[in-house]
Amino acid sequence: MKFLHTCIRVKDLEKSLAFYQEALGFKEARRSDFPDAKFTLVYLALPDDPDYELELTYNYGHDAYNLGDGYGHIAVGVDDLEASHAAHKKAGYTVTDLSGLPGKPKMYYFITDPDGYKIEVIRLSQFVEK
Repeated sequence: MKFLHTCIRVKDLEKSLAFYQEALGFKEARRSDFPDAKFTLVYLALPDDPDYELELTYNYGHDAYNLGDGYGHIAVGVDDLEASHAAHKKAGYTVTDLSGLPGKPKMYYFITDPDGYKIEVIRLSQFVEK
């Protein structure tokens, strides 16, 4: 088996595309429009990780989604956590303070997308998850 993609539903496709492309560096890999069924799928990938994709599902005319309490977050890794954090704050995105797991150095923060989804931004050099 191979991990292929994660799907999130978005209220405003263009706003979400701008966020994921500008804030996190995703590139549009492909798009499928289904106007008769009233939805569009856009697949985004990171340049250094083209095999895994984030699918943005846009259902035409749908109100904001209730995220519930089951969704946690998706995560992306960066080399320079402090520079990324400063750039996101300067750009006006909603970000948390730098944080770490109990007893560990600061190694991540969260940024929130236009629909309220949380994305964890992790320092790559400290991320060791087995």
